[in-house]
Amino acid sequence: MPIRPAPIAHAGAAFTACEFFAGGGLAGLGLNLDGVGFRTVLANDIDAAKARAFRANHPETSLIHADVWAVTPDQVPGAPDLCWASSPCQDVSLAGARGGLKAQRSGAFWGFWKLMQGLDAEGRAPPIIVLENVVGLLTSGEGQDFAAVCGAMAEAGYTVGALEIDAGLWLPQSRPRLFIVAMRGVEGPRLPTPAQPFHSSRLIAAWERLPEAAKANWAWWRLAAPPRRNLDLAAVLEAEAPCFSEAETQTLLTMLSPLHRARLETLKASGERRVGAAFRRVRTKDGKKLQRLEMRFDGLAGCLRTPSGGSSRQYVVIVDGGRVAMRRLTGREAARLMGVDDAYRLPASESAALKLMGDAVAVPVVDALARGLFLPALSGQAEAAA
Repeated sequence: MPIRPAPIAHAGAAFTACEFFAGGGLAGLGLNLDGVGFRTVLANDIDAAKARAFRANHPETSLIHADVWAVTPDQVPGAPDLCWASSPCQDVSLAGARGGLKAQRSGAFWGFWKLMQGLDAEGRAPPIIVLENVVGLLTSGEGQDFAAVCGAMAEAGYTVGALEIDAGLWLPQSRPRLFIVAMRGVEGPRLPTPAQPFHSSRLIAAWERLPEAAKANWAWWRLAAPPRRNLDLAAVLEAEAPCFSEAETQTLLTMLSPLHRARLETLKASGERRVGAAFRRVRTKDGKKLQRLEMRFDGLAGCLRTPSGGSSRQYVVIVDGGRVAMRRLTGREAARLMGVDDAYRLPASESAALKLMGDAVAVPVVDALARGLFLPALSGQAEAAA
């Protein structure tokens, strides 16, 4: 049955949103736009620790702590203007063992979609639906997962488009993510053809593989690129965080590849102070798996991930006066790398805080989407949007 968005009410006032796979509620922070954008009226997450973090930071918002498959239309208040789903990414991430959307966690998307169909039966489906996931969704299942999601939305009568957005345009963290945006009954700003920076070559390749029916309902959404980022990794660090001992640091440095060691020696020889990020990776050489330490000194942290996402906790590397100091990235620093201010209440456990942020969506990216795409569509001002 096609999904029929309900009529849009309260034009000019704050719109309403529902946040599924909500985690700590970072999508809602981005959608809120300091109180003039979207008001989250319902959130849902199956993870107990994330539910606690959500309630600690959004006590006024109703949260359903349950599997999305168990959420029913009668639990959704009113007719939401937007439904956001940051469905689990581990099964399609390039850093994990990719099982595709048929795998248990990412299969939760279909539980979300079942709920959208239930809202449709009551005439309350949202005009805008957003799915956020890792870029690996474009090629997961040889492209069939991306096609299935777009096809389901297009079959329901939605105009579908996608953007590949790297949070590194706003924040000192390399974090490319895919945002599938579906609209019906409203018109979002669009381009006649794909264009950088948000329509990448891999997105275009995935679009080319789509069935004709999905292509017929496709839009290249238009979103203005932000001003040049003026924040680097050093600016978000906690000054008093303790570093490892010299022995611990040297043990880690033994895992550097010759290339990364040469880069580090060059920085040491310069005598300058440089701050970088490092992470352990498993690499294969001559048929053997080796654990390597890889560093970057481009002002960016690597993409925050969780252990279940296939990556280890990041290190901070400080090179100063020819000496090297290292320590682990803290939970508060991870939150700052996601665009969260220090008033946000993190779990007491560092590992829980890092997991919460590693599974989240960057706040400034959601803010940009809300300002540049969602609000113009819902307000009927698509042509005026930059």
